[in-house]
Amino acid sequence: MSGGSRVVVERHRHEGVFIANGNQEALCTKNMVPGEAVYNEKRISVQNEDGSKVEYRVWNPLCSKLAAATLGGVDDIWIKPGAHVLYRGAASGTSVSHVFDIVGPVTMRVYAVEFSHRSGRDLVNMAKKRTNIIPIIEDARHPAKYRLLVGMVDMIFSDLAQPDQARILALNASHYLKAGGHFVISIKANCIDSTVSADAVFKAEAKKLQLEQQLKPREQVTLEPYEKDHACVVGTYRVPKKQKVAAA
Repeated sequence: MSGGSRVVVERHRHEGVFIANGNQEALCTKNMVPGEAVYNEKRISVQNEDGSKVEYRVWNPLCSKLAAATLGGVDDIWIKPGAHVLYRGAASGTSVSHVFDIVGPVTMRVYAVEFSHRSGRDLVNMAKKRTNIIPIIEDARHPAKYRLLVGMVDMIFSDLAQPDQARILALNASHYLKAGGHFVISIKANCIDSTVSADAVFKAEAKKLQLEQQLKPREQVTLEPYEKDHACVVGTYRVPKKQKVAAA
């Protein structure tokens, strides 16, 4: 997708996300580091009426569970301009870089936690030109280890293939997630229990989330056809009393 006058970029219903319509339709984010790609993703340069250009990066749902959930019709990913985000399971930073594009100015923060030192090196290099990404090479199962680096956040995205991921999410939320904040957790069925169906695993994990104190699941969306046997569950942390009354 070369862009120019042949491509029309429209706002997606999720703030900070866009749809490019040209020879094909593509989910994208506005490139906050123009001229730079992160994982050889396609870039689209669109010329405005005044002659200025804006560059967008195609957000590949095969490389990002957040992108897959967005295309899967999730009501809200709760990542938007001005948000502070804790991203657990950041890997080399492919999806994190798009979160950076969405969140925006350097006054915002994307805390990216990754346990693997090998992936962490790529994450650190990616963050060098994206100064509001704080790469943290630590074990997300022990959030107190990075308490001096992470402030309070508006949302947590969790992509950890751990059997006790609901407990780990609740622990991180108790440290860093604001009351009324939101979480999105990616569930990979085979990493939790390969002996039962994916649907059974999703139901069991959603129930675990409900049992965790202060976590309130609100929505579940499958990530197929982009990710087999994957789903994302979206919810709220420490629901304010007014919201509880409205929900009742």
